[in-house]
Amino acid sequence: MDGQVPGVRPSYPVRASDSERDRVLQALGDRVAEGRMSHDTFERRVDQVLAARSRAELDDIVHDLPSRHGVVNRLTGLVASVSSVTARIEAAWRAPRLPRFRLPPADAARPIRIVVGRAPGCHFILADLTVSRFHAELYRDDDGGWLLSDLGSMNGTRVNGWRLTGPARVRPGDEIGFGNADFIVTAT
Repeated sequence: MDGQVPGVRPSYPVRASDSERDRVLQALGDRVAEGRMSHDTFERRVDQVLAARSRAELDDIVHDLPSRHGVVNRLTGLVASVSSVTARIEAAWRAPRLPRFRLPPADAARPIRIVVGRAPGCHFILADLTVSRFHAELYRDDDGGWLLSDLGSMNGTRVNGWRLTGPARVRPGDEIGFGNADFIVTAT
């Protein structure tokens, strides 16, 4: 404590600290966000806060502001959380619906290799000009999982947005891309 009696102003001006200025600026910003103060009034009062030399001057800047009520805080928080949920739902709704790339059923009798590309000899033919003739290969590894490898394509092969530099494991739910052709991996 600095030797002051609570509720009594000292006879000498007490210099305003940076934390006190920040507190007053926060209070002003909160009132603008709540719609309780015009932007012009806010700008004028911010200038006063920056020019204030004492605590008394800072107190005079905010003395007429309405106090924050718990109801307003809770209501503002509720509106913000509902807005956040609504924005996430809207983003998911607008997300592009990708076609499915169905993995063949597990067959332990023989290993499966699927070549993806534009060439007629490919197992999975794509008529997209951004797909190379022999673009990528999907095959089973020794553990029975699926691996995807790029075959030196011009526009690359991606798994979940990452361009492949070597074989990558592919699971149902992953997003795979060959050039500009994108798919969601599903299992049978």
